[in-house]
Amino acid sequence: MYNNEGKRSNFIVQGGILAITGVISRIIGLVYRIPLQKKIGDSGMGYYSAAFQIYSIMLIISSYSLPTAVSKLVAMRVAKGQYKNARRTLHGAMLFALITGGASCLIVLFGADVMATNIMNLPKSAIALRILAPTLLIVAVMGVIRGYFQGLGTMIPTAFSQLFEQVVNAVISVVAAIYLFEYGTKVSALLKDNAYSSAYGAAGGTLGTCAGALAGLLMLAVMFVIHNRDMKKNVFNDSTAKNDSFPKIFRILLITILPVILSSTIYNISDVLDQGLFGSVMAKKGMGEHDIASYWGIFSTKYKVIINVPVALANALCSSIMPSLTSCVEQGKLKLARHKVRLGMRFVMIIAFPCAMGLSVLGKPILSMLFTGEIEIPSMLLRIGSITVVLYSMSTLSNGVLQGINKLNIPVRNAAIALAIHLGVLYLCIGVFDLKLYGVVIALIVFALIICILNWISIGRYLSYRQELKKTFLIPLLASAIMGVVIFIAYILLGKAVSDAVATLISILIGVCVYFVALLLLKGVNEAEIRSFPGGDILAGIALTLRLIR
Repeated sequence: MYNNEGKRSNFIVQGGILAITGVISRIIGLVYRIPLQKKIGDSGMGYYSAAFQIYSIMLIISSYSLPTAVSKLVAMRVAKGQYKNARRTLHGAMLFALITGGASCLIVLFGADVMATNIMNLPKSAIALRILAPTLLIVAVMGVIRGYFQGLGTMIPTAFSQLFEQVVNAVISVVAAIYLFEYGTKVSALLKDNAYSSAYGAAGGTLGTCAGALAGLLMLAVMFVIHNRDMKKNVFNDSTAKNDSFPKIFRILLITILPVILSSTIYNISDVLDQGLFGSVMAKKGMGEHDIASYWGIFSTKYKVIINVPVALANALCSSIMPSLTSCVEQGKLKLARHKVRLGMRFVMIIAFPCAMGLSVLGKPILSMLFTGEIEIPSMLLRIGSITVVLYSMSTLSNGVLQGINKLNIPVRNAAIALAIHLGVLYLCIGVFDLKLYGVVIALIVFALIICILNWISIGRYLSYRQELKKTFLIPLLASAIMGVVIFIAYILLGKAVSDAVATLISILIGVCVYFVALLLLKGVNEAEIRSFPGGDILAGIALTLRLIR
């Protein structure tokens, strides 16, 4: 038996804290895109997305994997009581971040035109990309501090700094976009090219990203100073005879980071390749730069951003489960590791299935409530592609599991196989069958599905693990289907009496209640499992009062 239920589910609680703030951050990110999209339009959001995708790839190459690597290495040393080496890992990783973050910042700053023109087929996105360049250095430093805290077993600094970062980002993005859009309008009139107003408006949006990252770093610095007093005591009492040298730390960081970089790059580069291929094919079919930007703005803002809100849960749980699994493996507690994987997957699926169903059924009214302009295309994209909420949640968590049990090369191989198939399907869909954005979504479904299948085969092989099916997948799916039917009927009936927005919001609230009740009546979770989730005591109290559990 395990020590106690609290220790068994602590990673769920920590992941839940990060998940809640992560989802709130994604919601803030969605909310500020509403006035942003209204101001700069779909074409402006296309330039904004193009700049972000180049930035994201450079971030992955330079520092995206640093929190993962640092948390893993710090967790390994703390598990053995080596607090001095944990602190030296922090110092070595910080030096590493300054080098890689600084180099990537300079590359983007001076290579923005080449990247925007030759990779994204949207030359004017270079304006926004240059403003993003300093963010690469800031995020690299911030990632090391977040990874250090995660390795110590606390997600609180990461969670609150993310929230603060996103609030500052939202405010500055909208204000700067309004100002720079007006400036771009003057440039457009002068150069007789309407695209400049959208491009400069997108640059205003990216300025908020840089300001938000700087605010998040300052908050983390304050938290680190406060925490440092306690850490000094542990370091002082540490009797470890041999301290890690910086060359050794660099070597271990590289060994740990490179597979994660390759996996993350392959996993995320599909966005860049998708837009590059989409832009290239559409240009050959006679579509202009402004129209290509508009199409991609629809995809990135009205589909991808909404899909990414529930997927934030899996990202958060992945950050929590990785150091936890690493500690289990280091201590030889494989049975506990399997328990954590099982509990983590169940928690993610309990959330992912109803989110996917809700977006499929209420996608169009949600989009109409949030955005202006084209609604029909993105609502169909949500109807087709809502399943990616489940698939991306599963693939993200399974990547974290494989990395946590030290099988770092496996996600790289699996993602590479999936990417090759994805690109073939994408070209057929948009180049041969001319499905445009629908083809992009279909190809993404194939990509995520293949990664899920390959990752879970690997987890079963290396962890002697077999995922329970009924309570993890079948019951949440059935409860979500019941919820979907109820909210569809509720929305239609309410739409005859109240406004569309009110009908949508009430339908969502009804859906949450129906799903919760259906999940309990189908015995998808028991009282102990409910209490292990964030806020579980409150939910368990409600369920007991309503006699839904005994």
